[in-house]
Amino acid sequence: MSKLPNIGTSIFTIMSKMAAEYNAINLSQGFPNFPVDERLTDIVATLAKKEVHQYLPMAGYAPLLSKIAVLVQDSYGRILKPESEILVTAGATQAIFATIQALVDTDDEVIILDPSYDCYEAPVLLSNAKPIHIALNDDYTPNWETIEKVCTSKTKMIIINNPHNPTGKILTEMDFEALQKILLKFPEIILLSDEVYEYITFEEKHISAHTRSQLLNRCIVVSSFGKTFHITGWKVGYLVAPEHLMKEIKKVHQFLVFSVNSLSQVAISEYLDIVSVQEISGMYQEKRDYFSHLLKNSRFKLMPCEGTYFQVASYSAISNENDVDFCKKLITKHGVAAIPISTFYADGKDLRLIRFCFAKDNSTLEQAAKKLCSI
Repeated sequence: MSKLPNIGTSIFTIMSKMAAEYNAINLSQGFPNFPVDERLTDIVATLAKKEVHQYLPMAGYAPLLSKIAVLVQDSYGRILKPESEILVTAGATQAIFATIQALVDTDDEVIILDPSYDCYEAPVLLSNAKPIHIALNDDYTPNWETIEKVCTSKTKMIIINNPHNPTGKILTEMDFEALQKILLKFPEIILLSDEVYEYITFEEKHISAHTRSQLLNRCIVVSSFGKTFHITGWKVGYLVAPEHLMKEIKKVHQFLVFSVNSLSQVAISEYLDIVSVQEISGMYQEKRDYFSHLLKNSRFKLMPCEGTYFQVASYSAISNENDVDFCKKLITKHGVAAIPISTFYADGKDLRLIRFCFAKDNSTLEQAAKKLCSI
């Protein structure tokens, strides 16, 4: 008897496997293919010969916790207690899983805004709780009236993803005001804010849940060094939570991983002394704009991209096929892999949109665009 009977192989795995089989350019999975900062790899090379290979404390390497506190204060003005309000995790997915397992109980309800990343629903189901999927508007703004209507005494958590994967939307001040009104009306609801792309926003500045003082006592914010420093394979993230919630999250965390990779933690701690996270968005904005320029003569219509390193595109001028079939044909006939947006919806809502990852070197983007413009 399966605990997750409706969950199969991830669409990311399927598309990447097909991309490899057909030797297609892989713009499906969200990982960069350009080199990591040499300053970071030099730090790793030096540390590899030092005594940094044994278990670190369960919550994280103490100097790294302190530097995360400084990073959050510099970015958002929030003052944290490193020893009790920060946890280093084995990637953001593990942070989300541990949080939901720790705080969500049998028969609780968790509101998930679709299109949503696939790591939200599984831990809810494994907690014997009920995921409540609410679709964003077709322009990917939240419908706060609908969200409020589904809030009840059973609602334990609302999950937001900002900047949003897969759409690239960011929440506005008005969105946070609406969310705050709902949460003040329902004081038992916990907010889980997935902000792994927080340092990759463009024309508008990212607004973090860290800045909402009235919500901090019941808010968990998840971040990712993997996304921020394009080291996704390291699987190192962190979460921030008030101490009373963090105590429960740590109970689960210690039995999932106990402590996170020691070499990675020490390396990131040293790297934070010499890198500026403020430089990151400019680099990705150049890539977004370049990819957009390359596709200007294609038949794809690019949707607004306000953050993340994903570009959503409509293919409605090209085909009436459903988005899964279109993405498969894109690989087999045209040699480019993308992700169908319908797979981010619980009900499979299909608007004939697909997602490209532009976190690639210029040569890869140019080769992919040449193929896409020929369709």
